Parts: sequence; structure tokens; C-alpha cells
Amino acid sequence: MAEEAEPALRVRHLRAALALWRGPSLADVADLPWLDEQAERLDLLRLQARRALVEAGLAAGGHAALLPELERLADANPFEEQLHGQLMLALYRAGRQADALAAYRRLRDRLRDELGIEPTPALRELETALLRQDPGLAPAADAPPAPAVAPVPAVAPVPAVAPAVHVPAQLPAAVPAFAGRDAELARLDEALDRGGIVAVSGSAGVGKTTLAVHWAHRVAGRYPDGQLYVNLRGFGPEATVLDPAEAVRGFLDAFGVPRPRIPVGLDAQAALYRSQLAGKRVLVLLDNARDVAQVRPLLPGTPGCLVLVTSRNQLTPLVAAEGARPLGLDLLTPAEAGDLLARRLGAARVAAEPAAVEEIVARCARLPLALGIAAAQAAIRPGFPLAALAAQLRDAAGGLDAFDGGDPGSDLRVVLSWSYRTLSGPAARLFRLLGLHPGPDLAVPAAASLAGVPRPEARVLLAELTRANLLTEQRPGRYAGHDLLRAYAAELVATGDTDGDRVAAQCRMLDHYLHTAQKAVRVGYGSWSSLPLEPVGPGVVPEEPADPAAANAWFIAELPVLQAMIPVAATTGFPGHSWKLASTLSFVFEARGRWREWAAAAQIALDAAQRAGDATGQAHAHHGLGRAYSWLGRDDEAFDHLSEALDRHGARGDRVAQGNVRLGLGFVHDRKGDLAQALHQAQEALALFRAAGFRSGQAVALNNIGWSLTQLGEYPDALRYCQESLALHQELGELQGLAASWDSLGYVYHHLGHDGRAVTCYRAALELYRQLDDRYNQAATLVRFGDAHEAGGALPAARDARRQALAILDELAHPEAEQLRFRLQHGFSAESTERTGLRG
Repeated sequence: MAEEAEPALRVRHLRAALALWRGPSLADVADLPWLDEQAERLDLLRLQARRALVEAGLAAGGHAALLPELERLADANPFEEQLHGQLMLALYRAGRQADALAAYRRLRDRLRDELGIEPTPALRELETALLRQDPGLAPAADAPPAPAVAPVPAVAPVPAVAPAVHVPAQLPAAVPAFAGRDAELARLDEALDRGGIVAVSGSAGVGKTTLAVHWAHRVAGRYPDGQLYVNLRGFGPEATVLDPAEAVRGFLDAFGVPRPRIPVGLDAQAALYRSQLAGKRVLVLLDNARDVAQVRPLLPGTPGCLVLVTSRNQLTPLVAAEGARPLGLDLLTPAEAGDLLARRLGAARVAAEPAAVEEIVARCARLPLALGIAAAQAAIRPGFPLAALAAQLRDAAGGLDAFDGGDPGSDLRVVLSWSYRTLSGPAARLFRLLGLHPGPDLAVPAAASLAGVPRPEARVLLAELTRANLLTEQRPGRYAGHDLLRAYAAELVATGDTDGDRVAAQCRMLDHYLHTAQKAVRVGYGSWSSLPLEPVGPGVVPEEPADPAAANAWFIAELPVLQAMIPVAATTGFPGHSWKLASTLSFVFEARGRWREWAAAAQIALDAAQRAGDATGQAHAHHGLGRAYSWLGRDDEAFDHLSEALDRHGARGDRVAQGNVRLGLGFVHDRKGDLAQALHQAQEALALFRAAGFRSGQAVALNNIGWSLTQLGEYPDALRYCQESLALHQELGELQGLAASWDSLGYVYHHLGHDGRAVTCYRAALELYRQLDDRYNQAATLVRFGDAHEAGGALPAARDARRQALAILDELAHPEAEQLRFRLQHGFSAESTERTGLRG
């Protein structure tokens, strides 16, 4: 009797529950995104309760009374096949077989015309049963003991032939202050019509679960047969990862499958689970997966369902074998990060302190978890200014102590450790050693030298770190992690490796960058830029740029890293690497017009050499600082440093170094207009280089003598010196010197009135400077190129050359840009501005 009364009892309970509803959900509260999401969730629950009432009513034999409600629900939900199946069944039981079949045809035509799909197999089977007037469709009281028709799982099954359908709604609550991710949400929306699997991956704390749950709530109404959720605990404080069999059993429970019907063994359980999903539209959210093996048993076997998987691993096999669509989640943009804080703390509070907000966003590395922890700290102290929070993060000096939310799930250090613990031993070691690297990124060869392993092995380890989302391959072959990941790696290497291991790794890393940089400048700028270096240590394999293009590409990629290495070397016990890196990069800084950065690097190198008592290092650092100051127009300071360098190199008896300093002194004299002194310094440099047998230096000095003689009006002698310089540079194959010699020859020919020859020489110089990506000297030569065109009457070509030069100077934010812009606007002659062609 109790079983017979159960449907009627469910009807009474469900009617009582639905009677408590009054109008649309949350209609009388403020229009906020989070409340809208909650209203959608409540409306979905209401719809599910109505479906359950219909199901119970059909089981209780109340099909006639249910028809008005079913017809209204079917009209309001034109694509809900479950509701239309219930309507067809009620019409049939009410003796209206023709109307039941007409209801099926209307639904079928609507699905074809508007969605381009067919009804589910289960609904088509119901139509066949209606046509056959199958006795299994009769109400429970009239049904034979063994129905001839199997239950129809996509439609509400009749209690006489199958147990009641359970509609799970397992999604956890959505985060109320969701912000940003518009592009990612749009990509998820594309999956609605395509179904299948979407694999969301990203580093710890980047907001994978938040995004997935937010979107799942947003689209839950599109999956009327239920929403399943499980935390697979792939990464977390739990000692073990969730067994897929346990997850499957949980899903079977959600569908109301009696425990006695659940078979033994994961394969059989997974098959039963797939049977439960067959013909249904269910959203399955598999959160925090460790690997593909944990996910596969939970995948539906038929279309119609959508599976959303989140993981710190990239789950590449799921993409390759199951056709999952990957969705990588990166850090928030600065605007999205600010919006997150505004939603958590209030727009007015955030708008009142824009500078503090900008600093908080930067120190949280735009990582959602870190931003959430910082926002919580600000929220519990509403009277504190946000500047105080920014100062707290600043005092943490980039460490993780400021990001402890009070429990393991909101302690950033703990959350990151869950990913680190999954790594193999060699990959974990490389991740720790990355804490010694200043960033912002590194290439495979540098990682190999840092770890002291062959490059193929380094590539494998970097791939493992990338799959774990502890690194990101930002460009092919270049890897990076955000600031907080680097801070975590730095903590690990400080506590997990010995002092000897750390020092050895730092030495390998600095050797790699210094020796590769020296090889690159020799390829691009000639042997006159070389320094005597100690042999590399064990495990270091420097890169070998083969030509100027490769050397230039290497510098473009590595210059931010190389700049960061100079202070790292200075503060970690490697002052020699510091000044040698600064001296090597001087050629690159000069070519790109980055003179302030050059001066800063040279000052760091000088301080390091002075602390170490390194006389040679001090001499080279004074030279670099003097050259940088001369470009910055700080002539007195330039003379002081260059004079100090000359004395120190003289005391050491280094003729080549003295000659290089003499070239620098001549450069300053030329810029000040002391042409005789500029010529004298170049002549002294030539004598020193000849005494040392240093032919590269001789070629440069010959060119500078020719330039100064041109300035003094001694054109025949100038031409002879420049031609001798060009021939020697051609013999040596040094492109930077060749470019300078062609430029100087053009300058001489222009002053001799041979403007056609001048144009030819300038064109050759420009081609070489472009190969070397020497931006400033391109601009300088283009101005002189324009002067030669103007003198030859080619005014359009002259204007075009000067405009190109102006574009480069603007790009470099160079002060000479305004002077050239004034010339272009007012048509001043070529002689109104002259640039030095000396090489310092």
C-alpha cells in the first residue's frame, strides 16, 4: 500500500511546494549580476519541481487533470523534449491518440526548422509505441505485469514501467563578484550548440573553477535533464585523488539508481552511467581533474550532453583522443583585475584610490586568487585606505606571506604546492632553479644551462611544467611564469637546495648569458667588442648565433633578461659577470638609443666592481658610463669617467682598452664642436691599436679620423682615410664597421659635391644598419641621406628619408626628434643640423 500511495503523496508535497512561489524569482530586488544568476537558478528549480509534479501525477493516474498544465509548460518551453513527451503520454492516456501524434509532429518540425536537429531516439521510440498502441503505455493500474516497451529515458518514464526520473542540480554556488573573462565566456557559449567536451586549464589560482561554475549556472536552463558536478580533487590538500569509481557512483546516486542495481567494477558502473545519460541533455562539470585517466570514465557515450573539465594540467590526450576543445585561462587583464576589486569592495572605494588599486593589481600579478585574498583583507577593514593594503603588499617584497586567506584553499603558497607536488623529481628541481632566474622569460638553451642538463632533456622538463601550468609557453620556445609563481620558486630553491647547488646553478646561468652575448656582439659588431672571458663551467652550452640576423634576433628576445642579469650578478657574488655583461651590452644599448638604461647598467657594474676591488672591472665600467653620459649630453661627467678609465687602463698597460677610451673621448669632443681634439683622440687611438696589432680597432679609428677631417674641410685626406677604413672592414667582415665606413664615405662625397656617390654610400650603410637593427644609426644616416637627395634636387626623396628618420626617433623617444620635425615643417637646409658619425 505504501508503494501505491507514493505517487499521490509526491503530488501533494510538490503542489504544496509550488504553492509557496509568488511571481518571478527575486523580482523586487536590485538588478545585480549575482542576483540575476541566483534568480535563474531558482527559476530552474521551479521548472524542475513542475516536471516532477507532472511525473508524479502521471504515475498517480491523473493524466486528464494534468493536460492544461502540460500544454502550458510545453508552449512555454518549445524545445524541452521531456515535457513534450509527457504531454504526448497524457494525451494518449486521455484517449487522444491523434492529438498525441500531432504534438510529436509539431515538436519534430520545430526542431528541424529552427535547430536543424532530429528528436532524440527515445522520443522517436515513444512515437512508435503510440502508433502501435503499445500496452506498456497504459496507466499503472491497467498495465500488464511485463510491459512490452522499454522505458523511454529522455522522456519522463511511466512509473508502471520504470522508476521515477531524478533531475540532479548539483552545481555549487557561483561566486557573486565574478568579473571579466568575456572572451572565455564567448568561447564557452560556442560549445552550447556543439556539445562534446571543453577542457579549461590554467595555473593555480587563475580562476578555472570560478569561470566554469559561473558559466554553468548561466546556461543550466539549456540542460533540463540535470547538471552534475564533482570535485575530482586532482590538486588539493586531500591525501588521495578522487577515484573515478567513486565519482561514477555519486552520479548514479544523483539519478536515483538504487544501490542494488549498481554493478561491481568501474567499467560496468561507467556503462550504466552512460546509459543513464543516453538521450538526455545534461551538463557535466568535472572540476579539478588530475589527468585524463580520471576523466574518461565520466564521459557520456552519446551526443546531447556537454562536459566541462577544469584542470591545472593541459589534458592534451583528452584533446587528441576525445576531441575536447581546449580553453587556456591566463591572468586577468589590468582592467578585469580592477573590475574584480570594484565588485568585491565597491566601485566608489576603488575609484577613490586609483594609484593604490593599480599597485595592488600589479603586486597580485593579476592572479584572481591573490586579488581575492587581498580584497578580503580590505573588506574586513572597510575604514582602512587601499593605500595601506598596497603598502602591506609592498612590504612583503614580492613574497607570498601577504597572500594567506586563513585556510588551505585560500593560502596561495599552499595552493601552489598542490601543483608542485605532482611534478617529477627533475621537473621539480628545474622549477626550483627557475627561482634564481630574474625573468621575465627564458628559452630552452638557458633552461638547459641553468639545470646543467642537455637541451633535449630541458625541453622535456619545460613541457612537463607547461602541462602543469606552472609555466606558460608564451612564444615558441620561450617560457614564463607570473611574478607570484617566481616568488614561490624562489622560496623553494632557498629552502630545498644547498648553498653549493644554488651557487653552481647561478654560475651556469650567468655563464650562459654572458658567453652567448659575447658571441652575438662579435657576430654583429666585430671583434673590437670582445672581452677576455673565463671558460664556461660544466653543464653550460652557450648559444651560437650564426649571422647578424640571428644575433639580432637573440638580442631582441633576451635584452630584458640580460638587463635583469646585471643586478643579479652584482648582488649574488658574481661582480665580474656584472661588469662584463654591462660592457657587452653597451653596443646593443648604443645601437637602439637606450642610453639611460646603458648608464644605469654601467653604474650597477661600477658599484659591483668597486665593492669587489676589481680594478679591471672598474676601468671598463667607467668607460661604459662615460660613453653613455656622452650620448645623454652630460659631457662633464662623461669626461670624468672616460679620463678615469684611461688612467686605469694605462696603469694596466692595456693598449686596446686605452684606444677604445680614446675613441670615446673623441666622440665627446666632436659633439662639443672641438674638432681638432676629436681628430687628435682618433689619431692617438690609431697609434695604440697599431702598437697592439689590433686591426679591428685600427679600422674604426681610421673611419673616425676621416670623419673629423671632413668636419675640418680636409676632404681629400678624409676620403683616403675613409676608403682605407672601408677596405679593412671588408677584409675583416665586420658589418657594424662597414656600415659606419659607408656612412662616413657618403658624408665625404656629399661635402665634395658628389651627391650621387653620397646617395649610393648612404644606401649601402642603411642596408647594413637595418640588418643589425641599429635603430639610431639608421635615423642618423637617413637624415644625411635626405641631405644628399636635397643637394641633388630630389626633394621628394629627401622628405621621405627624413620622415623615416623622424619615425625612428619618435619610436626611440629621442630628443632629436623635435629638431628634425622642425626642419621638416620649415624646410631648413641640411647644414642646420649635423650629427656625429664618430664611433665611441
